[in-house]
Amino acid sequence: MKKDIHPAFQKAIVHCACGNEFETFSTVKEIKVEICSQCHPLFTGQQKIVDTKGRVERFRRKYQNVAKNNTTSKKKQ
Repeated sequence: MKKDIHPAFQKAIVHCACGNEFETFSTVKEIKVEICSQCHPLFTGQQKIVDTKGRVERFRRKYQNVAKNNTTSKKKQ
């Protein structure tokens, strides 16, 4: 490797949105993340919907009438 062209590799603290903090190595001193191993559904077994722009709620509102219409149309037949 060439000398003096790579950034310094140092200890870094990772801050999660859930409040968890842990140390790792990186070229920056602090890293902020939204999901870590303490709050990720794969590791916790709990479903957690991460919705930052209201997309899930908008989808549910859009298709809630479709589900109701499908059940009522089946009853009429």
